Formats: sequence, structure tokens, C-alpha cells
Amino acid sequence: MTTANSITIVQQIQQIRQRIKRACEQANRNVDDVKLLLATKTVPAEQIAAALYTGETLIGENKVQEVKLKYEALKHIPHEKHFIGHLQSNKINDILKHGVTCIQSLDNLSLATKLEQRLAMLNRKMEVFIQVNTSGEESKFGIQPNAALQLVKDIAVLPHLRIKGLMTIGLFNTEAEKVRPSLRLLKTLQQDIEAANINNVSIAELSMGMSNDLEIAIEEGATIVRVGTAIFGKRIYPDSYYWNENI
Repeated sequence: MTTANSITIVQQIQQIRQRIKRACEQANRNVDDVKLLLATKTVPAEQIAAALYTGETLIGENKVQEVKLKYEALKHIPHEKHFIGHLQSNKINDILKHGVTCIQSLDNLSLATKLEQRLAMLNRKMEVFIQVNTSGEESKFGIQPNAALQLVKDIAVLPHLRIKGLMTIGLFNTEAEKVRPSLRLLKTLQQDIEAANINNVSIAELSMGMSNDLEIAIEEGATIVRVGTAIFGKRIYPDSYYWNENI
């Protein structure tokens, strides 16, 4: 596995920040409206720490086991941790014990109900994003686009969950422009849900776009871009591997 040393990580973050800035300028958007999430799947805790020491504050993990393994090494560094991979219901307790403040990958009512029950027992609330499969790929998790509005309505009545936005992975394709329709669809869904004016729902956030397509994601309305490879280096498996908790 190719990894980056601390100096390289700092340089790569600077480059990504410049890409975000240029993309926002091109799209006539305020750069402060787009957050950078460091996608830290397979990244050792010491490299994540190096990134956090540059002033970055938001990381995202795909696998519960990695959340647990890195928790002690990183808990003393101020940061926010989102879970962005597929979550199995039997691992909810692990997520809640190890500093995760938001689950971006909620895509079914059964999981939401079990999460609600556990949060109620702990007297805690949690922010969530609804993951939507906007690319139509069978390998992807996420609710189907035509079912997203109903899922939002169903989850909105659960008092310990706060729906903050939508998330999609986008089409797996090396040609960034081919990813655009799957990202644009998430924006359309956001507008449809906002128009429904559902209580307990603030759908302002759109988490979409990664290393290869963050510019297009920003053009299409992303408020969070998830960048890993362009900061920490290439991984030994393709991106699709890391979105399945069962592997």
C-alpha cells in the first residue's frame, strides 16, 4: 500500500484546499460553504493525526473495526468523526462508543429504528444523512431515489435522529464528467425533500464527490466532499471494496 508521510500529507491537503477554492470560484459559491471530509479508510492513526494537526477537523471512516482501532490514538485531538460506510445493526453500539457524531450512510428504516432505540436508552441524539444510490449500480448501498422521500418521512418521526442531509457515492468511473448525472440527481432529491417541508428535517447538507470528481460535485451543490486517495495515497483495493462492511 502506498502511503504518504506527514510532509506530503500537508502538501496534499493544501492542494485539495486549492482545488476546492477554485471550484467554488468557478461555481460562484462561497468556499466556506463546502467542508472537506478526510476519508481515512485504511489510513494509520499517525497519518490521520498529521492531517488533523494541520487544522482539519472532519474525518470519515468506512469500517467499524477501523473506528475502534484508531479511537484511543486520536481521541485527544479535537475533531469530528462521521461514519460513511455501510453499517450493520449489530455494530451500532461500537459506533456510539467510539466518538462517531454522525452516520452518513443510513439507508433503511430497520437500521434507523434500531439506532433510535439505542439512542433512546442512552438519552442521546445523533445527526444522520440518508444515503441514496443515485448511480443505479447494484454494488452500491443506498435507498433508491424514488423511495428516498418516503424514507425521510419515516425516519423524521424518530425523536433521537436528526436528518441533516443526503449522501451518495456517485458513479464509479474514471471519467469525472460521467459522474455528473448521479450527483445532480442528489441535488434534485434535496430540492424535492425541502419542498415537502417535513418536520424534524433539515436537508441542507449534500455529501458527495471524492478525489477525482470533487469539482463537479461542488458545481452540483456538494456541501461536503470526501477526499482520501488524493491526500493519503492510493490503497491496495478499489474504492468499491471499502463501502461494504461485510468484506
